[in-house]
Amino acid sequence: MSQTPAELHPLMQEYLQELHVLRQLSPHTLKAYRLDLNELQIFAADDAVELLRVSNAHVRRWAGRLHAKGKSSRTIARALSAWRGWYDWLTEKDARRDAQAGRATANLVANPVDDVKAPKRLKSLPKALSVEQAIALVSQAVKEAKERKDLEAVRDAAIIDLLYSSGLRLSELLGIDVMQSKDRQHESAGWLDWDAAEVTVLGKGGKRRSVPIGVPAMESLKAWREMRDQAELAIDSIALFISATGARLSPRTVQARLRTLAMRAGLPTHVHPHMMRHSFASHVLQSSQDLRAVQEMLGHASIASTQIYTSLDFQHLAQAYDKAHPRAKAGKDSGTR
Repeated sequence: MSQTPAELHPLMQEYLQELHVLRQLSPHTLKAYRLDLNELQIFAADDAVELLRVSNAHVRRWAGRLHAKGKSSRTIARALSAWRGWYDWLTEKDARRDAQAGRATANLVANPVDDVKAPKRLKSLPKALSVEQAIALVSQAVKEAKERKDLEAVRDAAIIDLLYSSGLRLSELLGIDVMQSKDRQHESAGWLDWDAAEVTVLGKGGKRRSVPIGVPAMESLKAWREMRDQAELAIDSIALFISATGARLSPRTVQARLRTLAMRAGLPTHVHPHMMRHSFASHVLQSSQDLRAVQEMLGHASIASTQIYTSLDFQHLAQAYDKAHPRAKAGKDSGTR
């Protein structure tokens, strides 16, 4: 590849000046635009193509070169956006050529970056604990609750047990009340049905769902309810999980407590609440291979989200299909007709 040009094309400089003056973009953004436009100029110089004669095929080839150089999808998308913006500006400038007599015009027929997209970004899967690690973490919390028998330890055991048992989001967990309440002052976002061993929460998009709670988690929750009810600071609070001052627990407190317990359990990784949700989904799916059931419990609107989130492999999908679809084994069971 040729050396970096001494300076940008005059029309590129004019474009950046307008972005600075009229749109008041930040210096950081302008610097990124400058680098991306400079890369465009280098590509054009390497292929002996005039910037104002660049075609859609050129842009696609250059996007491919960025990909071959190991540039991320995000970086390529940003470069294409910068290039597209400049060529849009040029076409608008060309449309005003009669009003700008005597100044250079682009004479572009169409934006060469139109319809060129960056490679799709691979969705990174959230990390999950192994079954052994998840059990070790929950066991550590329960152990400390039994040994210390104080408000913080018993509460933490209930929280971690519930997170792993039901796969709740942190916001859903913190919105749970001891019982359902609806009046002028407060309407419960979530609540526990202690008899049915279910938790009802308000998920994304304002959708409610009910999720079962395992027996061990219910035991931890009942131990916490008993201690919570005995604490004078909790008398006027309907929130299930409260702090030492009686206020509804904050996200940061849960995050910090989970991180500390994971360290004491000897886990070799940073554990956060969403990791517990992912672990719940992965472990239930591995055991049941029931994709729809996991989708329901997670509150996903699309089953595609569940497939990505739980890193479901093709073998599990095939097995789930064989068990669930009425025609999956038709050939095997019925034989030839």
